[in-house]
Amino acid sequence: MYTHYKSALILTFSFLLTACMESESGSTIHHSDNTNTHQNISTLDTELNQQIQARGLRGDPVKNTPPSIYAATSQLGKRLFFSKSLSGNRDTACVTCHHPLMGGGDNLSLPIGVDAVNPNLLGSQRRHKQGSPHHDGGPTVPRNAPTTFNIAAWEKTLFLDGRIEKVDNGIRTPEVDINTTDPRAGVNLVHAQARFPVTSPEEMKGFSHNDKNNQQIREFLAQRLGGYGAGAGQLPRTDYWLAKFRGVFGKPNASAQEVITEQNISFLLSEYQRSQLFMDSPWSRYVRGDKNAISNYVKAGAALFFKDQSKGGAGCARCHSGDFFTDEKFHNIGMPQIGRGKGDLDRDGEAIHDYGRYRETKNEADKFAFRTPTLLNVETTGPWGHAGAYTTLEAAVRHYINAQHAIDNYDWNQLKQPGLQNLDRMKRNTQEALDHDNFALKSQSLNDTEVDQLLAFLRSLTDPCTKSASCLSPWILYDNDTDQDPNGDQLIAIGLN
Repeated sequence: MYTHYKSALILTFSFLLTACMESESGSTIHHSDNTNTHQNISTLDTELNQQIQARGLRGDPVKNTPPSIYAATSQLGKRLFFSKSLSGNRDTACVTCHHPLMGGGDNLSLPIGVDAVNPNLLGSQRRHKQGSPHHDGGPTVPRNAPTTFNIAAWEKTLFLDGRIEKVDNGIRTPEVDINTTDPRAGVNLVHAQARFPVTSPEEMKGFSHNDKNNQQIREFLAQRLGGYGAGAGQLPRTDYWLAKFRGVFGKPNASAQEVITEQNISFLLSEYQRSQLFMDSPWSRYVRGDKNAISNYVKAGAALFFKDQSKGGAGCARCHSGDFFTDEKFHNIGMPQIGRGKGDLDRDGEAIHDYGRYRETKNEADKFAFRTPTLLNVETTGPWGHAGAYTTLEAAVRHYINAQHAIDNYDWNQLKQPGLQNLDRMKRNTQEALDHDNFALKSQSLNDTEVDQLLAFLRSLTDPCTKSASCLSPWILYDNDTDQDPNGDQLIAIGLN
């Protein structure tokens, strides 16, 4: 079905992704399908079938069919997603923080957007330029980069604090008041979301365009691609983009001003992202009727996952509900607070905290609350937590089991990214969330085998395509692309080698 690209990039990223997957659990507990789980397989199937029926699971959370990656809109959206022309200083692209070969993210606890030493170098060796006045040597983006995989399945909110959200009569964005429709939001949540990374100085806008507000930087970037207005003369070959926009929108004689607009750009970016559907997991096949799709050991983990704590289970499905494994609500689970923060004050009056959903609602009950993440492909989409403080899935799971113990005994060795700020204040600041009235987790007593069964179940939520470079190739631009941007802004990612 897919073309196999034999390039050094694929080999490099395949090696890195494989190494990441092999070491991700922190410690390995070997097991087989014959492990004694105190339940036979027919009992487990009966129990899980009851859970599936009661929860209305069908193995597919998408209600509206997203575009194919082969659609013209998705293909042009992919070129825009990989284009550094959409950043203020032409040094970063959307794909910088959301590469398909890195789980639709960047494999970093906290992203490094603009001012990188090597703009095309992604992953653990990406570094900021030294001496820049706009950062302190560490990552400037305060929150972990969420995966773009399955973004089309979100129905209520986008972003960790829900600043893109459905309201009664449309879509609300941070450019309008809470519960208010933004007339420029676009046609869906992803369209609305795609308009904002370019407005962030740390992510894509850069710091040399501070004279432009959000709408002005969007329009400036559109003018740059089209070679008109304030962006005229920025790119040597704007005919490249004009021809593509005319073709996709079916307007062969349209001017650049008519087709290369900020709304059309964000729409195309959203179509590419919405095409990234990776849901064909062993668990989804099990839900659809293939009872041999997962092992008895995984079924035991699923039973723990869905069963309420009051009945001896882990109660994970209380928030990680439905086929998408999220209630799309906001909860304070006390994830570690590292990095520069969002400018919110901690107990000592320092602006290094992140209040999460409270930043949008100003409701005390929302302080430190973040959106429940989907668990589809969770194995491949770390690091985990709003600040990426857990770099193994096992560590993240153990936080859910006993958050206070996890913070008190936090393993600093798991942080591989240099320059992470405020590590000396992590426990103090995170304790604020743990002590808040809205803290949502209850401590549990699960043994190592039960933890490993939960991890086995979580890994069964992985679509194998997300771990295959050849399968992901339709969503990637490579150095052998025959239609490369002649402006030299196409980001061809390189890894450690």
